[in-house]
Amino acid sequence: MSITLPDGASPIIKVRSLENRFGDQIVHQDLDLDVRRGEIIGVVGGSGTGKSVLMRSVIGLQTPTAGSVEVLGENMIGREEDEAKNIRRRWGILFQNGALFSTLTVAENVEVPLREYFPKLGTELMDEIACYKISMSGLPPEAGNKYPSELSGGMRKRAGLARALALDPELLFLDEPTAGLDPIGAQAFDQLIRSLQKKLDLTVFLITHDLDSLYAICDRVAVLADRRVIAVDTIDRLLQMDHPWIQEYFNGPRGRAAAAA
Repeated sequence: MSITLPDGASPIIKVRSLENRFGDQIVHQDLDLDVRRGEIIGVVGGSGTGKSVLMRSVIGLQTPTAGSVEVLGENMIGREEDEAKNIRRRWGILFQNGALFSTLTVAENVEVPLREYFPKLGTELMDEIACYKISMSGLPPEAGNKYPSELSGGMRKRAGLARALALDPELLFLDEPTAGLDPIGAQAFDQLIRSLQKKLDLTVFLITHDLDSLYAICDRVAVLADRRVIAVDTIDRLLQMDHPWIQEYFNGPRGRAAAAA
């Protein structure tokens, strides 16, 4: 697939000829993807197409069978741990359901990456940073002293987002952030992500099946099918393609409702 970026700009994420195999199962083959700096890109695909595997390959949690991955201009495959760590501190990740440490308070969860990368920061400064990030995520100040089990599902996601923002990242990876939320909560979370993206000049890599999110905040959408990214474009342009999955997904009842909204 030929990928062209505007004005010769270098992609912030560059994936080429990616292959992921698990035994005899081939999840990805000859997969290419460019993510532009400053965009919100949605990644969609049917069940089993490897959306989360793709994200894990990009962030270094999954070693591909073949291919190359560059993030922020750096090769991510086969890096020494110290080198990879210096790159990883430039992004934040919100996993499904927040993935918070259950024995830590929200504030302590937010401070985990600070303690890992900046262990010499004083306790008072860490607490101030955690409080600020909690506020940025839309949680009340008192949420900082609560444990994950004391929070609603939506609040846990926002706490996970606060932790993802702890190091002032350039890149934000979101894995199904609105899954399990009611429509009002999902819409509010979408609006928060768009607001943060603009204020912080973030690039957002968003895995989702939520059509409302795709229409509301995504600049482009990457479609995973047939073991690769078959298209990356705006929804309007994707709708002009005759691929059966794209047509079924975007022109089905839910797709039409999302478009109308």
